[in-house]
Amino acid sequence: MCLNLSKYLMRTVAVDLGTVNTLIAVKGKGIVLREPSAAAVAAGSNREPLAFGREALQLVGRTPGGIHVVYPLRDGVVSDYNVAADMLRFFIEQALGRKVSAMGIRLVLCLPLCVTDVERRALAEAAKEAGAREVLLLDEPLASAVGAGLPVFEPTGSMAVDIGGGTTDAAVIAFGGIAASASIRTGGTHIDGAIREHVQKAHGLLIGERMAEEAKIRLGSALPGGAEQLEVKGRNLESGLPAGVSLTAAEVTHAMAAEIRKIVEAVKEALAQTPPELAGDLYTNGIMLTGGGAKIRGLDKLLSHETGMPVSVGADPLDCAVLGALSMLEREESFVSVRDTLEAQG
Repeated sequence: MCLNLSKYLMRTVAVDLGTVNTLIAVKGKGIVLREPSAAAVAAGSNREPLAFGREALQLVGRTPGGIHVVYPLRDGVVSDYNVAADMLRFFIEQALGRKVSAMGIRLVLCLPLCVTDVERRALAEAAKEAGAREVLLLDEPLASAVGAGLPVFEPTGSMAVDIGGGTTDAAVIAFGGIAASASIRTGGTHIDGAIREHVQKAHGLLIGERMAEEAKIRLGSALPGGAEQLEVKGRNLESGLPAGVSLTAAEVTHAMAAEIRKIVEAVKEALAQTPPELAGDLYTNGIMLTGGGAKIRGLDKLLSHETGMPVSVGADPLDCAVLGALSMLEREESFVSVRDTLEAQG
């Protein structure tokens, strides 16, 4: 009886642990934390964490030799287990405003479809290391669809395309389950990398990750036609000295094109697997874009042109996954479905 009671007393927390950003929502409060998925660690064998989130991100490219800034998740999966667990614990304690109690929390974690079973177990273990008493794993496009307000539990087809920092998931959903999907390890960080590579090859200038992201946000588009310019600054590869060049919107759009094409092909792949009955629903209902990549200018228009279907962007695309996960936990039938899925995975 005590064990059952403790289950109800545990705090319910939803986490979207992404390659670029981590969002945490708490039952009854909504989103309470939004931080970059970054950590500053001491150099050497002990790798002691010194800062997380925004504080750590401020040190990118500006740290002394004794401090390294790391991203413990790459392409949606754990690349540094110990740092990821420490970072998640820190974020949870920040979100709850206190140390995680011995009773712990019930935590639902959104994961991309391309994550393997081994990677899922690693993420679940990291959450337990962070103090979670019960860990539930939820497919990110399903959570995003719920958060975007799609009728995923009704007998009609809906499609969500979640474009994150390291992965893109395209999923056709009906009756609360995924009927067809495609998942690729391509997202915002890969687009940033393509921009950095272009600037290096075309201008002989090495720019940082944050400068590439700024160029993407201010100049980037999935469609040609922009006339804006932006001065990007970095290090001249020939002289080794600080330098800057004027980057055009046309250049950035061209640099992004290959990664954007991968996203388009993933959407088409999911559609090609869709049963005819659901395909008819999608032709009417269209496609919903979520995740940070949904904000790329012209992407909705490009996908609409390529698929012949209406495409829209979620009202708050960055928040859809974590809010959808929290909403699903508040639905008893959804909770059972998620729990059973986790138990089936061992």
